[in-house]
Amino acid sequence: MTSDPTPDGLLAELDDLLGAADAAVTARRPLPTRRQPISTCYVSADTYRAGTVADWGAAARAALAAFAAHPDLPEALGLAPDLFAAVLPRVVAKLAADPVEDLRIDFEDGYGTRSDVEEDAAAAAAGAALAATRRQTTTSGIRVKSMEAPTRGRAVRTLAGFLAALVATGGDPRDLVVTLPKVSHPDQVRALGRLFARLEETYGLRAGALRCELQVELPEAVLGADGTATVVALIAAADGRCDGLHYGTYDYSAALGIDPDEQRADHPAAEHAKAVLQVAAAGRGVRVVDGSSNVLPVGDVESVLAAWRIQARVVRRALCWGIAQGWDLHPAQLPCRYLVTLGHLRAGAPAARARLAAYRGRAGSGFLDEPATERALLTFLERALACGALDRDEVPELTSLD
Repeated sequence: MTSDPTPDGLLAELDDLLGAADAAVTARRPLPTRRQPISTCYVSADTYRAGTVADWGAAARAALAAFAAHPDLPEALGLAPDLFAAVLPRVVAKLAADPVEDLRIDFEDGYGTRSDVEEDAAAAAAGAALAATRRQTTTSGIRVKSMEAPTRGRAVRTLAGFLAALVATGGDPRDLVVTLPKVSHPDQVRALGRLFARLEETYGLRAGALRCELQVELPEAVLGADGTATVVALIAAADGRCDGLHYGTYDYSAALGIDPDEQRADHPAAEHAKAVLQVAAAGRGVRVVDGSSNVLPVGDVESVLAAWRIQARVVRRALCWGIAQGWDLHPAQLPCRYLVTLGHLRAGAPAARARLAAYRGRAGSGFLDEPATERALLTFLERALACGALDRDEVPELTSLD
């Protein structure tokens, strides 16, 4: 064994110099362990009831059934006919068994401004309804109003009343997700955390049981006036409670002065904002979630196919950017999102499997892959299996999946 040529005391000096950096690396959080939903469905609080998830599933199946045989549908969705034929029965089954993966009961823009009496009643009714049906979704929660001064009191009162009704009717408040809209300052996130802590104490929950998502709808939530990425400070202010950054397409576009006809999730300004969010969220256990399409697939055949073309383009673009989840505002948007997403994952699976096999077998594949690529390939296949794009016997590389 050779002697160590390192100069005396150098390693200790480096350890001292890098102590803060080591602590920062250690503090990095993995992504949430639960399966990431493909879609987050926003339902106005005044229309939400115990049967809402079932109603959305039935409406989505009806919309798909009405157009599934239309010869232009595969082209509208950007799917080759054989790929469309492969994923169609999978989506039909998904809409029957698991139509709404992620639910947000909306007390903000989708609900509007009501009297305190009316919103108090809606919060109580929504809490009781969610208690009865929460197992119908992967995750669930509510969007309250913002922590800005004009709506702060209403936001606090709605969340407290909703949680009280949820608990009183036998619901489980653990891991409830609260979406905070129009975030512009870290102190607003800290205020939500303090509210969470008080509610956890009230109901005997473990610290950190209540989770949040921050809705990025304002330019100052992305970049501050000094050029720094405000979103990094927003995530830090959540003190480990933040699971997601939800991009708000239309508020953000309007704040930048973009014309209404150009307000879309794949506008260059939108993609710049989401790129900043992705960099800020990386390594912090936070997922970036895309906005919605406000062109609803309703009306005659031409109108529905046109709306699905727009949504398919937006969904596919997000998938290519590495953003796997987005909002949906209408049941008829679910077939498009599921068909495009499952089609994307199923189409990419053969190449992912081949690259993974070549990497593990040290065989030539035309790619100079690395360990990080292996993890990415496995993650891609895991997502495909989890959402139903693939069956387990099609991905023997995955020996176990929670």
